[in-house]
Amino acid sequence: MTDRTIVIIGGGAAGLMSCGIAKNRAEKVILIDKNDILGRKLRITGKGRCNITNALPIDKFFENIPTNSKFLYSAFNNFSNVDMIELLKELGVSTKVERGERVFPESDRAKDVADALVKFAKGKNVRIIKANAIDIVTENGVVSAVKTDKGVFAADSVILATGGASYPLTGSDGSGYKIAKKLGHMITPIKPSLVPLVTKEKWVKSLMGLTLKNVSISFFDENGKLYNDFGEMLFTHFGVSGPIILSASAHIKDKMPCKAYIDLKPALDMGTLDKRIIRDFEKFSKKHLVNSLEELLPKALIPVIISIAGLEPHKETSSVSKEERKRILNVIKALPLTVSGARPIGEAIITSGGVAVSEINPKTMESRIVKGLYFAGEMIDVDAYTGGFNLQIAFSTGVLAGENA
Repeated sequence: MTDRTIVIIGGGAAGLMSCGIAKNRAEKVILIDKNDILGRKLRITGKGRCNITNALPIDKFFENIPTNSKFLYSAFNNFSNVDMIELLKELGVSTKVERGERVFPESDRAKDVADALVKFAKGKNVRIIKANAIDIVTENGVVSAVKTDKGVFAADSVILATGGASYPLTGSDGSGYKIAKKLGHMITPIKPSLVPLVTKEKWVKSLMGLTLKNVSISFFDENGKLYNDFGEMLFTHFGVSGPIILSASAHIKDKMPCKAYIDLKPALDMGTLDKRIIRDFEKFSKKHLVNSLEELLPKALIPVIISIAGLEPHKETSSVSKEERKRILNVIKALPLTVSGARPIGEAIITSGGVAVSEINPKTMESRIVKGLYFAGEMIDVDAYTGGFNLQIAFSTGVLAGENA
């Protein structure tokens, strides 16, 4: 154990991991966080279930990290998803694997993961202080102290792990970027990722709260297809959200505005779906068109489909022509949306952008500009798709920073 004082700013996933590692290597560790409860964002992640990591082989992780994935080679090889699962097991948290190789706690409680990491971070030589970090003090380009609203704390090294700018109520309010920028670091412009999308169409408001399961969605710009996915989504007062929308936002964040098409019945090809509609029309031939599709589609969605197809909702079903039926069929297989943008960064699950990776040593997480300054987690300009990859980035970079600080 070295005769050093390490100050960690941020008590989230990355900060807690750094602290748990650093406590066994330094004489004194100070963890500074502005919240009453550590791991606040971690406690609400994954709708309160916490998608800890992913069970894919670690080399497959790089395919799921669109921004600066190569920067993470050392971090992932040093501390992998397998290592994280093993650590949690040692801390009393059993895990399970679900669809898409997503790893969750067996209890389905994010709180259990957060509590385990807080336990991991604590130690006799660890001091936890509730304070706002204002500045990192340097002397001759070397870290010397951390200035907070509760006083100044001397430091031989500092780990900056304050998170991104999403979920500001949890403490991830972008304050770490300001501190890094003041020290001379370049901040790649930040933008929301894994975020609900805003649509131009106003009819989405009439469907607010409606969840669609087992649908597929495809996004296009003038150059062709951008992304497609299958799964669950929901309508909101401003547009669309849900798992496949959040995933899509990471792929199209630089390509908006763009077009999207929802296939409401991806398991049925055009011919099979047409036969199904003919059968329903024959069954409900004496009803109005708006009442003849209730066995096929959610009730709230039917008037929207009919309107986009340009048909009269109270037309008798028996009088619907073959050409009109085809128009309905086409809308069901490709319900059009115009994506005008994303919701504000405060509503995003993660932040894209951050401290430029060219200014951080990937083997140690140390700043190339300020000696003794280390970075971990969402502060760094790396971000991934949904599936537990972003949390693993936080864990792996946190461990590497904790080992080297």
